Amino acid sequence: EQSIKINPGFAKANNNLGAALQEQGKLPEAVASSSRATALKPDFALAHLNKSIALLLSGNYQDGWPEYEWRLRCKDYNCRKFIQPQWDGGSLNNRSLLVHAEQGFGDTIQFVRFLPMVQSKGGRVIFECQQALLPLLKNCAGFDEILENVPAREPSVNFDLHVPLLSLPGIFGTTMDTIPSDVPYITVDSELLAEWRKRLEHDKFFKIGLVWAGRPSSNYVYANRSRTLNDFSLLTEIPGLTFYTLQKGLASVEALNPPESMTIINLESELHDFSDTAAVIANLDLVISVDTAAV
Repeated sequence: EQSIKINPGFAKANNNLGAALQEQGKLPEAVASSSRATALKPDFALAHLNKSIALLLSGNYQDGWPEYEWRLRCKDYNCRKFIQPQWDGGSLNNRSLLVHAEQGFGDTIQFVRFLPMVQSKGGRVIFECQQALLPLLKNCAGFDEILENVPAREPSVNFDLHVPLLSLPGIFGTTMDTIPSDVPYITVDSELLAEWRKRLEHDKFFKIGLVWAGRPSSNYVYANRSRTLNDFSLLTEIPGLTFYTLQKGLASVEALNPPESMTIINLESELHDFSDTAAVIANLDLVISVDTAAV
């Protein structure tokens, strides 16, 4: 605020103020600050992106989705680029379309629900996603072929058009009332489901899966949402609970030294991909997670 008083025309300061206000949950003020930044500098991609997040958090999808497309122009945004044109939502007329995942595991799981709407446009839909999600998503509706996303390599198939996965809500003009809600849209592998049912059926207690840390791919996001296993120690005061760690990565070692009185089963070495995680979750009573992918 002091910086803006000194120089009201400083677009970066107005954007930073908007980001800070958003963190405080002051969404109308955040939108106003980001809007001042984009008025001062119309091609300020990061300010447009921050504005879009505040709008979407406010439930203003009509204005939020178009602004969200500015993410693709941010210099640090890791989204694949292709020589083929980006799809605008029109009829595919039997052309092939590559829909490519662009963000985290949780984002891919969440937005794959839009693929049947894409397929209804009359083309061949090729879905490219992270390798760890292939076993989980391979039986989803809405695509004709599924591929592993290898960032340093071109897709192994030919296609006419492409579209980033998180552009689909904007293309379809999604509102709160029109979010695709045909659930469940992910099917858990029946053999894995039975395997984990047999594995856990001896446990007659209330079974809770825990994820206390996200992926450390973004230091800010990781630190902002991640906790420690010890933060769940108060739950040990409730009798009749068994905890199962769904945690992956370095943070999973905390399960080797759990809080006193916590009965926890460490499954980290047995969760090879998200298909395993989904099968375990289907056999639990509750999941508490800081990470969107498990949720």
